[in-house]
Amino acid sequence: MYRVFEALDELVTIVEEARGVPMTSGCVVPRGDVLELLDDVRDAIPAELDDAQDVLDHRDELVGKAQHEADQSLSKARADAERMVAEAQHEAERMLSEARARAERMVAEAEDQAQRTVSAGRQEYEELVGRAHAEADRMVQAGRANYERAIEEGRAEQARLVDQTEVVQAAHAESARVLEAAQAEAIRLRNECDAYVDGKLADFEDLLAHTLRSVGKGRSHLRGPAVASAAAPFDYHD
Repeated sequence: MYRVFEALDELVTIVEEARGVPMTSGCVVPRGDVLELLDDVRDAIPAELDDAQDVLDHRDELVGKAQHEADQSLSKARADAERMVAEAQHEAERMLSEARARAERMVAEAEDQAQRTVSAGRQEYEELVGRAHAEADRMVQAGRANYERAIEEGRAEQARLVDQTEVVQAAHAESARVLEAAQAEAIRLRNECDAYVDGKLADFEDLLAHTLRSVGKGRSHLRGPAVASAAAPFDYHD
């Protein structure tokens, strides 16, 4: 480009210094020098100017082609977006279905576990109550046997020592003491049995409460995804 400007300056100088033609505004310039400078200008012009001119000549064609390619790209982008949206919706529905199935399975397992726990607790309670009643009956029978044995012993001792009032009174007192001790032992054993059964029932009550809380959480988890899905519908914008 520097050579172009230099050649143009030389051409201006030649024209300014050329000898004028009388009675006209023309002038006489050295043809060879001018042609040589014009060749220099033409050779010095970058090839990019020709390419730029070609671009200008084919501007409408290039613009139309670019617009066509842009429309195709936009159509492809919209198709890809719609396909991705469809795939995302399908995946969301699949995940929601799996979550519901898993939640239902967890609830069913929790309910089954709760039923097994209730059944086991009821069976254990019945066994404990049965053993407690059997032990209480055994203690009562033992107390009665001791009482009757003490009565018989007292009667025998009374018959043997009919004349000894103090001995008879001591025998009565001993028999009454033995009976009271037997009854007190039976009452103590029954109270201990009742306390043991009550402790087991309290533990069973805590286990049932924990199981019911687990079932409630499972049901809440089952209702949660469905509510979230209904509250947030998919919205697509181009």
